[in-house]
Amino acid sequence: MNTISIAYKNLKRKKIRSTLTIGGVAIAVAVLVSLIGFDKGYQKSLTGNIDKMGYQLLVTAKGCPYEAATMMLKGGGGLRYMEQDIYDKIQSDPRIDKITAQLVSTSYDPDRQDGQGGFVMYMGITKSYIELKPWSKFKSGKWFSSETSEEVIMGYEAAEVEQRLVGDKIFISKLNKVLTVVGIFERSGTQDDGIIFLPLKTTQKIFSLPDKLTGLGIKLKDIHQIGQFEEDLYDEPGIQIISMAQVRGTILNLISSAKVMANSVAVIAIFIAIIGVINTILMSIFERTREIGVMKAIGASATDIFKLIWTETILVCALGGVLGCIFALLASDFVEYIIKKILPYAPTGQLVIINKNLLLTALIGAIILGVISGIYPAWRASSMRPVEAIRTGE
Repeated sequence: MNTISIAYKNLKRKKIRSTLTIGGVAIAVAVLVSLIGFDKGYQKSLTGNIDKMGYQLLVTAKGCPYEAATMMLKGGGGLRYMEQDIYDKIQSDPRIDKITAQLVSTSYDPDRQDGQGGFVMYMGITKSYIELKPWSKFKSGKWFSSETSEEVIMGYEAAEVEQRLVGDKIFISKLNKVLTVVGIFERSGTQDDGIIFLPLKTTQKIFSLPDKLTGLGIKLKDIHQIGQFEEDLYDEPGIQIISMAQVRGTILNLISSAKVMANSVAVIAIFIAIIGVINTILMSIFERTREIGVMKAIGASATDIFKLIWTETILVCALGGVLGCIFALLASDFVEYIIKKILPYAPTGQLVIINKNLLLTALIGAIILGVISGIYPAWRASSMRPVEAIRTGE
């Protein structure tokens, strides 16, 4: 007896019911694959973003650590300023390998985004900023001509949005100031792509923030000294120290509650899918009671019946698993787009990573789901007595 062929034909008898059941399994698998893919992709992208910052510690004015992390990672959050003498005091510490001072400011541009308006992020930096990020390369142009020059270097995306080339002018309408583009960075896949950089002293001057800073990026000679370094600066008034590992943990903790909710939805979807599969197969058995009785009367054993019903269940789940994997792959870009819109901080890079191993695991899981779901219906059908089954089906 060709069990698989017969099982497939049995499922085709009730096409709509079988399709809906397979669809339920497919949705459950697609949700699960997308959630696992998001978990892997988000952590990888976040870790990559933090690693590309080039420093291990961030010193900012006292305030909300999450705001400080967001400000440095994405360019948002409330801007708090600290005095430059903090930099002068810290930079002499012999444990420091590299240190860079930054001043972040924003300006509203009414012509941005096709006349809809929007905020532009400016960052004052020194040469040490690039020294901490040796992978930063110029697409065109060069570094500032001096520490006080009224020049800008644009991130890749900022140049694309503004449609600027080296030699073009940037007008800051709020300050009535015109700056010259002297360089454009290559795409880095980090927050730097959307920033417009100026010399630190120029930023302090044109934004009327003399001797002010928003952050100090620090890389130590020995990473194991981070704890002691933080402790030594703990009592320094007006500042807070945030490690990049702490930033990563903070952001992951912020989205953990959302992940718990999403995982709960996935578990409920799987549970509903199991009930749907069992219900579909049981209904099929009740409708074919007489047929099963006749099969047993002409020689089919209880094992044959068990195998047939079990195969039908596994086939439903296997088909649902395949479709679910396809749905997850096709919808990954849309899911990533939604995630970036709703999360408070979405790192750059691919947020939903769906690879072959994940798809294979999901497919195997769907088959196991079928194996478990099919045990009771298969036992119920195989335990029928031929005469009673024939009479009941009449």
